Amino acid sequence: MFRTEKPWVRVYRGHTSPETEIYEGSLMDFFRASVEEHRDKTALTFYGTTFDFARLETLSEKMAASLAVRGVKKGDRVALMLPNCPQYVVSFLATVRLGAIVTQLNPMYVEREIEHILEDSGAETIIVYSDAYPRIKNVMGRTALKNVIVVDFEGEPEGLESGHESFGEVLAADAEPAPPVAVDPVEDVAVLQYTGGTTGVSKGAILTHRNLVANVQQTLDVFIDDPAAFSNNQKIVAILPFFHIFGFTCVMLFGIRQGLNQLLLPRFDAEEVMDLVKDEDPVMFSGVPTMYMAINSSGADLREYGFDRIRTYNSGGAPLPVNLKRAFEEKTGRPLLEGYGLSEASPVTHINPPFAGQGREGSIGVPIPSTDARIVDVETGTREMPVGEPGELVIQGPQVMKGYWNMPEETAEVLRDGWLHTGDVARMDEDGYFYIVDRKKDMISAGGYNVYPREIEEVLYEHEGVAEAVAIGVEDEYRGETVKAFVVRKSGNEVTEEEVLAFCKERLAPYKAPKAVEFRDELPKSTVGKLLRRVLADEERAKTEASSQATS
Repeated sequence: MFRTEKPWVRVYRGHTSPETEIYEGSLMDFFRASVEEHRDKTALTFYGTTFDFARLETLSEKMAASLAVRGVKKGDRVALMLPNCPQYVVSFLATVRLGAIVTQLNPMYVEREIEHILEDSGAETIIVYSDAYPRIKNVMGRTALKNVIVVDFEGEPEGLESGHESFGEVLAADAEPAPPVAVDPVEDVAVLQYTGGTTGVSKGAILTHRNLVANVQQTLDVFIDDPAAFSNNQKIVAILPFFHIFGFTCVMLFGIRQGLNQLLLPRFDAEEVMDLVKDEDPVMFSGVPTMYMAINSSGADLREYGFDRIRTYNSGGAPLPVNLKRAFEEKTGRPLLEGYGLSEASPVTHINPPFAGQGREGSIGVPIPSTDARIVDVETGTREMPVGEPGELVIQGPQVMKGYWNMPEETAEVLRDGWLHTGDVARMDEDGYFYIVDRKKDMISAGGYNVYPREIEEVLYEHEGVAEAVAIGVEDEYRGETVKAFVVRKSGNEVTEEEVLAFCKERLAPYKAPKAVEFRDELPKSTVGKLLRRVLADEERAKTEASSQATS
C-alpha cells in the first residue's frame, strides 16, 4: 500500500538511530528502575514541599496497599480527577502497581461528562479533588462507584458523605503490602485516556504499559541532544495537566525516566509561572500555544525572569501560530519547537528535533524513531499522496493504542491495516517534515473548494491587532459554506471588522477570505488552553437553525 522510503531518517543522521530500543517492562518496573538510579534525588516540588524518589516509592506502595484492601485489583478502573499535585503521582503509581487501569478525568468536567466517562469505564474507585467532589456526589447514583477518596490541599476535606474518605486517612491506614501482580506490558492496559469529545462522544483510548513506556523512550531519543542537560536532577516546569496525555507522557513520565525535579503547578497563571521560572531556574518548559501567548503578552521582559536560560521549549496540543513562535523566540532568544501527537498515540508521533536547529516554521517536525507516517487520500485512505500534496495523516508505531474502550466500530474505522488514521489533514515536504493543514472534520467546502481553517488563522495572526483567532465554515446559500472569523483583539487595539476583512483579502484567495468577523472578549478553550473551534461552529449552527424556525 505504501512506499518504504522514510526521508526523515536523513534528519536523524549523526544524532540518533531510526529505531528506539524499548524498555520491556511495566510502568511500575519503569518507575522502580528510576528509583534505583535516582533514589535520593528530588522527584517533585509542590509549593516548597519536596519528595525524593525513595519517598515517592514508599508513598505509592502504601497507597497501593490501601487500595487493595478496598478491593482494587488487576484490570479494575481507578478514576483520577486531580490537578497536578503529589497526590496525582502517588495515585497513578499505586494504580499501576496493582495492575489496575488509570482512568483520566479532567477536574473541570461538568456532571454530564463525568457521568459518561464513569459509566463507560465502569470505574468503581475515584480519587477526586475537593472542588470537584460535589459533582461526583451528584452523579454517584448513576455510576458503579464504590470508593470515593477526596484530596484537599488545605488539610482534611470537610463535609464528606458517609463511606467517603480523605486521601490522607487512606494513605495513613495500616495495611498489609499489596501482593505482587504480573503485568504483560504489551497486552495489559495502563490508562484509559478519554479524548476531548469536542467532535462527538468522548472515547477512551486504550493505552498499554508498552505504548507509554515506548513513547517516553522514543521522545527522549530525539528530544535530548545533550544528556548532561537532562540527567542531573535539573528542574522542569510541570504546568501541563497530567490528566492530559501531553503532560502525562511528556512531563510526568519524562521527568520520572530522567530523574528530574518536577515543579508542580495545579493551574496555569501566567504571573505565577513567570515567578516560578525566575525563582527556580528550570531547564525545560512544555506548554500549549495559549500558554506561550499569555506569557508573551504579559508585557514583562522575559529575559529578566530567566526565560532566556530555559534550555528547551516545546509546544503541542494545538497548532502553533508562526507569528507567536517568532515573537516568543525574539523575546527569549531560545527556539520554541513544535511537535504533534494525539491521545491515540500516547501521544507523540512528530517532533522538531533540537539538534536540527530552530525547527521549521509551521511544521510539526519529523516522525520520532520507530514511527512511520504517511499522507493518504482523504476519501478512501488507501492511496498515498505525492510529496507536498495534502491528505490524511496516518501513523504506525509501538505507541499506537489498542483501540477505543467499548467501541469496536470506531476502533475499526480508526485502526486500519495496522495504521492509525488521525483525522488530520497534512502534507510532507521532500525532507520528511510534516505540516498540519487542518482537521478533516473542520474542512470548509466553499463553492466546491476545500478550505482549511488553519491557513486562514495563520493570516489572521499576522495582523498586529489580533491576539487570538478561529475560523469556521458557516452556511451560505450560494457557496454552500463561507468563512467566518472570530477574533480577540490585542489589549488597547481597536481594529475593525472592515480592516480585518481587507487584510485577509490581500493575503488569501477570494474563496478563502473571511466574509464576516465577530469580535469577542475571549474564545472558548479546553482546560489545557486549546481553542475549541467546534464550540463556535455549534453556536453558529444553532443560530442558523433558530433563524430558520423563526421564519418558517
